[in-house]
Amino acid sequence: MMNRLIEVNGVRLGVELREPEGGGKAQSTLVLLHGFTGSAASWGSHLDAFAASNMRVVAFDLHGHGQSDAPPDAQRYSMEHCQADILAALRELGVGANEAALLGYSMGGRIALYLALTGYFRALILESASPGLASADEREARLASDEVLAASIERDGVAAFVERWEHLPLFASQHALPARRREALHAQRLCNSTMGLANSLRGVGLGAQPALHNRLAALDMPVLLISGELDQKFRVIAEQMAHLLPHVQWQSVQGAGHAVHLEQPAVFDDLVIAFSNECISNAVEADKAAPTVSTQKKDIF
Repeated sequence: MMNRLIEVNGVRLGVELREPEGGGKAQSTLVLLHGFTGSAASWGSHLDAFAASNMRVVAFDLHGHGQSDAPPDAQRYSMEHCQADILAALRELGVGANEAALLGYSMGGRIALYLALTGYFRALILESASPGLASADEREARLASDEVLAASIERDGVAAFVERWEHLPLFASQHALPARRREALHAQRLCNSTMGLANSLRGVGLGAQPALHNRLAALDMPVLLISGELDQKFRVIAEQMAHLLPHVQWQSVQGAGHAVHLEQPAVFDDLVIAFSNECISNAVEADKAAPTVSTQKKDIF
């Protein structure tokens, strides 16, 4: 395990690294982007599970989260800046184009989708993510509500915000988690800064994100969509995305809500590792013939 701060484009990004167990050569690299209020550390034991399956693991603290810098300018958190900074950090770490799969959860999933459209990655895994809001009116309304929320963080502080955040209906299924796990998650969220959370909402919130719906058909890489069966909103979004993406698998996980990796961790690990192995196999076969990834849409029991 290694924690680092990498300076790129005038900001420092926190990153947690895992190398394959036993010191052997990694079969592949997996890059992870967490959700809003999270951090690289919030992936917990998943990082070790992926490393144990012979992956090199790179988990970032996104701008304003964890150990990463929290710039005072909200525009510094934009999708464009996230893209440039993360790609620069990966090059600094020796991760080149078409060498890594990218996994993003919720906000991190939206950023991951934007990054994947650069063509830098060889596969994409999206957990409870969306391509943004389709209409300008929706985006304008969300910008306004995100600004109200950001101002409330600045006014009331991180602790009061996190208390409200954890009681949103979106996270209701997380109340069934063991008390120790919920306490650890709460403590991790409190480690974020007021400025970082507020400006993250302003710079890369759903209202600020460009709509990506019309670009999904051009995403020429294997994509795994993971959604929780109890998270009706994002299950519908995943189904809609599955109809637009050309090389897609969609897995709806029973007994899970928005944070599948928290609520069904073993199933989540199995899905990610199996998909990664499939992508490796397809890459090997690509020297013989162009691989075809069939569309699969099924529930996991």
